[in-house]
Amino acid sequence: MKTWIVVLIVGFLAAGISLLSHLPRYDEVGIASWYGPGFHGNVTANGELYDMYAFTAAHKTLPFGTVVKVVDLETGRSVVVRINDRGPFVQGRIIDLSYAAAQELGIVDRGTAKVGLIILWKPETGR
Repeated sequence: MKTWIVVLIVGFLAAGISLLSHLPRYDEVGIASWYGPGFHGNVTANGELYDMYAFTAAHKTLPFGTVVKVVDLETGRSVVVRINDRGPFVQGRIIDLSYAAAQELGIVDRGTAKVGLIILWKPETGR
């Protein structure tokens, strides 16, 4: 094979790897939903009162106190939330956002969105 062809192929491979390295790496991808008025003031799974105006969320397994960046994969908008509750309890959904977080993400009217989760901070020990 001619040297210039090998150089060209290696160059394309290197460029492809470089482009891929700039893509975000999500810890989890799935459907987000939100909950609000019907739960406002109720006790969450970690014992706090649910405040629909706080930037919090429910997740099935992440430790309470975990801080997560939630990215709407369609729009690119994002919000940072703290896990303080358990859920969602609808098949196929990975996170339930507070009303304020859903509003910031722009999904209140849609109800759900495909999102990527990036764990920003996780407590050493958690429930």
